[in-house]
Amino acid sequence: MTPDEYCQDKASSSGSSFYNSFRFLPKDKRRAITALYAFCREVDDVVDECTDANVARTTLNWWRSEVAAIYGGQPQHPVAQALVPIVRQFNLSQEHLLEIIDGMEMDLEQTRYEDFKSLQLYCYRVASVVGLLSVEIFGYTDRRTLKYAHDLGIALQLTNIIRDVGEDARRNRIYLPMDEMQQFGVTAADILNARETENFQKLMAFQIERAQRYYRQALDHLPAVDRKAQRAGLIMAAVYQATLQEIIASGCHVLKERVSLTPNFKLWLAFKAWLRN
Repeated sequence: MTPDEYCQDKASSSGSSFYNSFRFLPKDKRRAITALYAFCREVDDVVDECTDANVARTTLNWWRSEVAAIYGGQPQHPVAQALVPIVRQFNLSQEHLLEIIDGMEMDLEQTRYEDFKSLQLYCYRVASVVGLLSVEIFGYTDRRTLKYAHDLGIALQLTNIIRDVGEDARRNRIYLPMDEMQQFGVTAADILNARETENFQKLMAFQIERAQRYYRQALDHLPAVDRKAQRAGLIMAAVYQATLQEIIASGCHVLKERVSLTPNFKLWLAFKAWLRN
């Protein structure tokens, strides 16, 4: 199996909306974004699948050495090998790849976030940075597109957090800012024990409005000249906004259920967004 084939298998097996969004891209950009996504999956799996935090930290440090090798050495992992020509062709920042690893490591260091500022750093590292690398691959002419990528990354990650409140709680993780929980009268015990109170619903309405605001900001930042190049990101926005609407329509019972869209509906949304942009 070649490094590119490995990345393709890694990306396609995830069933992610991110993977579905770039199936329409030209071959060279699709190959590049697939390798980037495979990298994100590899370092994310280190945290999610490793039960020993020390082993996970050691593995993430090994990945940091692999990133260094991508830019000046001989990487061992097939994903890193696939990235070697891609970081040169698309001028991808080594610092950004390392920031993604830093974001994944935050899940080893903390399970609570004091306020939105601290959560925003996490969202930036695990999502906005991926967006900034992606726009380099997709191409842009106006630097306002970078602001679009930053805000869209925050919006997408906030949507993940809203969707996965219950699932994260079962792993003893709460990404909702603690000061906002206190503001709305929601305790960690409420979330960990799946107590869906009226106060919890108000808290989630607040979180949803913030995510929607970031989507609006992102789309406002994207200049018309770059909309066509950024269609893959706009597909992601369409799918995740539809997920957010489905959460609202279903009563926001995120403590006990995880809303997901059917593959056919995602594909229809992707096709519609591609044609519209």
